[in-house]
Amino acid sequence: MKRIYLVLTLIVSVTLHISARTTAKAILTGKVTEAATGNTLPGVTIYFPDLKVGTVTDINGNYRMENLPNTKVLIQVQYLDFRTVIESIDLTKTAVKNFALEHTVTELNEVVVTGLSKAGEQKRTPTPISVVPKLLLLQNSSTNIIDAIASQPGVSQITTGTGISKPVIRGLGYNRVVVVNDGIRQEGQQWGDEHGIEVDEYGVGRVEILKGPATLMYGSDAMAGVVNLLPEPPLQEGKIAGNVTTNYQTNNGLTGYSLNLAGNKKGIIWDVRYSHKMAHAYQNRYDGYVFNSGFRENAFSGKIGLNKSWGYSHLTLSAYHLQPGMVEGERDSASGKFLKTVINQNGQEDFAIASDKDMKSYHPQMPYQQIDHYKVVWSNNLYLGKGNLAATLGLQQNRRQEFDNILTNQYGLYFHMNTLNYDVKYNFPEINNYNISVGVNGMQQASRNKGTAYLVPEYNLFDAGIYAIAQKALGKVDVSGGVRLDNRHIDSQSLFVNDKGEAVSSTESGATERFSAFRKNFGGVSGSLGATWQISKTLFTKLNLSRGFRAPNISELGAKGVHEGTFRYEIGNVNLKPENSLQLDYTFGLNTQHISAELNLFDNRINNYIFARKLNNVAGGDSLMDGTTAFKFVSGDAHLYGGEFRFDIHPHPIDWLHIENAFSYVRAMQLHQSDSTRNLPFTPAPKYQLAVKAELHKWGKFIRNGYLKLELENYFAQNNVFSAYNTETRTPGYSLLNLGLGTDFTCKRHTLFSIYMNVTNLTDVAYQSHLSRLKYAPVNYATGRTGVYNMGRNFSVKLVVPIGRDH
Repeated sequence: MKRIYLVLTLIVSVTLHISARTTAKAILTGKVTEAATGNTLPGVTIYFPDLKVGTVTDINGNYRMENLPNTKVLIQVQYLDFRTVIESIDLTKTAVKNFALEHTVTELNEVVVTGLSKAGEQKRTPTPISVVPKLLLLQNSSTNIIDAIASQPGVSQITTGTGISKPVIRGLGYNRVVVVNDGIRQEGQQWGDEHGIEVDEYGVGRVEILKGPATLMYGSDAMAGVVNLLPEPPLQEGKIAGNVTTNYQTNNGLTGYSLNLAGNKKGIIWDVRYSHKMAHAYQNRYDGYVFNSGFRENAFSGKIGLNKSWGYSHLTLSAYHLQPGMVEGERDSASGKFLKTVINQNGQEDFAIASDKDMKSYHPQMPYQQIDHYKVVWSNNLYLGKGNLAATLGLQQNRRQEFDNILTNQYGLYFHMNTLNYDVKYNFPEINNYNISVGVNGMQQASRNKGTAYLVPEYNLFDAGIYAIAQKALGKVDVSGGVRLDNRHIDSQSLFVNDKGEAVSSTESGATERFSAFRKNFGGVSGSLGATWQISKTLFTKLNLSRGFRAPNISELGAKGVHEGTFRYEIGNVNLKPENSLQLDYTFGLNTQHISAELNLFDNRINNYIFARKLNNVAGGDSLMDGTTAFKFVSGDAHLYGGEFRFDIHPHPIDWLHIENAFSYVRAMQLHQSDSTRNLPFTPAPKYQLAVKAELHKWGKFIRNGYLKLELENYFAQNNVFSAYNTETRTPGYSLLNLGLGTDFTCKRHTLFSIYMNVTNLTDVAYQSHLSRLKYAPVNYATGRTGVYNMGRNFSVKLVVPIGRDH
């Protein structure tokens, strides 16, 4: 594998040298005006997504961009309250390009999507995609990046308190969703219930959510889709800018801040950020403060690179540290108060009632995790004639320690994982409206157990996939399709322990085998074929058929042990086969000046769907191992269907008023099963969202872009549960009322600061999300309620202060 990386590095380095010497430079200039009046528009953003370069118009509406490649690229022209312009421009033929922008109040405006072989327009892409801009991330109240996007239609989250969240897309989560950050897939032991996503929320500038099998581009594990986390784009030439972001939340005392500074000098770009966040226990009306639900988080990232006429080359480094508490939910039987682990006078482990000081502590107590994630990414996009070569190389290390012994204060589980990622693709020059891309990507991974407790065996993994994608524009119709071949090899290592559970040699006297060695090869074919039709200026439709592939993960194959906080003993199954899916997606969209609507429907069938089920003993009760209920991974055939519907109204002439509606539904079943085992576990409940939003773009001399939003989130009852063996229980419905407001304070066209205030769960409803694992915490015998409830009323305030200057 080292040879592969040396070859790839050599290819990129040589190509960089050749490109720098041979690529001709193009210049693009022009003016941006208002279509209705002809007035010039200053401050309009002109951006090339594939080149990662942009600029803004000056006081007279003019712009100028130099050092561009002589090729055909997509350009995006964006300005508040105006319809975004997205066009392909051939820079070999065009040196001057003017734009006349039209006013719009629509919510479903034209959007560029970058998580494809090439940047493309959202409504001309066959697969369903949601885009979450930076402004919406700022306006929402959240504790992590997955929490920030979980309100999107078709998206949910599996949570363990407020510190740990995992994305779910259309009822599928864990290793069926790939999270991409800094251009490579995030690898941090995603199979674990207690394992979240190690990403700095403040460093995300935009999120693209690809719904449905995305194996074609991203390989195994992208069966449900992809969450693509994108940073802010590089600044325009000659500018240095940044911001200070602060956040405080009342419910759990969350305090957070992020410092960012970036610049661009003669095509040399750089960007640095430091973020810190901490929270004590959250509270709700039934449980009071939930002991040990706080967390601490620190993150640093830095980027340096070149943006030239031959393309770009960027190097990104990041370090992320998270220390979340792990809620066990044990309580005093008489008072119902939470218990903490202590050392008694005899030096033995004991329990005591958690005090108010414990609840307000910003330092998680036993048990807790300590996660470190380090990453280096080298991303390149090089223009060779009218084609381009994109190459990304990444190295990431994930260290996950779990502390559960107060007597020793030493970690038990310790997963140490190194991952090498590679992704190389070539986009051929466009010929007769054909766009063809070929590529190869994958990873090499090594995971080691460095603790004293063991859940999964050590393993080495090598993953490779080769693919080809073709797109054809036929006027108002766009057709695209592709095929991919994947192979994944997993080499699992044996482990022998003595009677104390310590790792020993297989030849040592009394050694017993904890994990058996195995080798597995998984191969799969993925594909996609779809089309979009721009019926008119206001109507569009999409149809896409895709096949997905997912190899079983190491936990499903080889787990054997108790995972702290999951309330179960997990047993792997080395005989599992890969999952294969076939999904049909249909979209119909309406986008007028005052009404926007979009219907997304899907039907997904999965062969060899893998899940964990309880085991029974000979008497018919729960099978116990190490005093914990035993679960084993099994598989069957599954059928999921449903969709999302959005309907937004902007009534004329009161264009400042927005009425937004969204509904999501997923039905997930196992085929050929009885009633109690028919439903797939962890299927999100149907949800309906209603938001009434008033916008005030200008008020006096200092107020700009003000808004006031009242939102209702209604989650219906989830009665379709995997009830066999008491694996899952029904969840009643509930409604949450949220309120948000914010504005920019400006002076002489410059923003002094922006403020965003939000109240979630305004009426302080006590509820349990169906996808909250704390729902299955122990019974509170003082109240008779099972499990722990979600966060109650929470007030959040964010303050963003921009800093910057032009050279």
